Amino acid sequence: MNKVIITGADGFIGSYTVKYFLEQGNTVLAIDIREIPHRLDSHKNMTYMQCDISDTTAMLEKIPHGTYDVFIHFAWAGSAGTAREDYNFQMKNALNTVECLKVAKELGCMRFVGAGSIMEYEMEAAIHAQGSRPGMGYIYGMGKHIAHCMCKSIAVNIGIDLLWPMITNAYGVGELSPRFVNTTLRKIINGELLQFTAATQNYDFVYVTDVAKAFYMVSEKGKPFCEYMIGSGNARPLKEFIFEMQHSCAPNVDPVFGDIPFTGTNMHLNTFDITSISQDCGFKPEISFAEGTQRTMEWLKTT
Repeated sequence: MNKVIITGADGFIGSYTVKYFLEQGNTVLAIDIREIPHRLDSHKNMTYMQCDISDTTAMLEKIPHGTYDVFIHFAWAGSAGTAREDYNFQMKNALNTVECLKVAKELGCMRFVGAGSIMEYEMEAAIHAQGSRPGMGYIYGMGKHIAHCMCKSIAVNIGIDLLWPMITNAYGVGELSPRFVNTTLRKIINGELLQFTAATQNYDFVYVTDVAKAFYMVSEKGKPFCEYMIGSGNARPLKEFIFEMQHSCAPNVDPVFGDIPFTGTNMHLNTFDITSISQDCGFKPEISFAEGTQRTMEWLKTT
């Protein structure tokens, strides 16, 4: 693998993935909707292209055919905050993913690598449980799952290899979303009370540089039409992650558990298993949660 296309290239995970591919000596076409990238620096082996990925005609006109080997698709609007509840956003994202798959085939790419989510499994568990009343936050996972299902059938039909890495919970320096790690670290920085649910539900977190490395390894060595969980390899109850973060970032603060009701779905630890990506691709996470949250907190203090 020498030449790759990466959409959502100036996003949080996308930018780290672009940098990792460049460090391995690859040529990257970085596509993002921004006119000028905010996270990416210029590089001799990177071409930056502003493009709305919903405009597939423009992509096919601008991108040289028969040049790139792999198409990696991160571009996904509304991946955090209240936009995760917007079904119009999420359905459009799923359809855009399918269209990008077809573009990849027309451009001559041999592989299409999606960006799945652990929320696909969580959503299925919540939806199929008898009497369940899933909240609106599950709509994001529904969009990812719809994209996954449609891409798999269409990839078979048009003749392109599909690989579907599934991210557990990525975090790290550069992320500004109101997700769990950032929200908790900002409370620590601001001296606020750390209140949580009972935090007995199983969870996993993976630092963004490990995510980028995982996408590289899956793109290079992953088996066609397989999904690969990207995680720390040490999934456990959320409370244990909270204690690890607290010991690393706020040793004098005692978290309070049980004050907030838990309305989500508790998944079996096997759901987070990374054996497949380890065996097939050689992936081994490097950054512990303690180290990753400490790095992230120091960065958040400067923002």
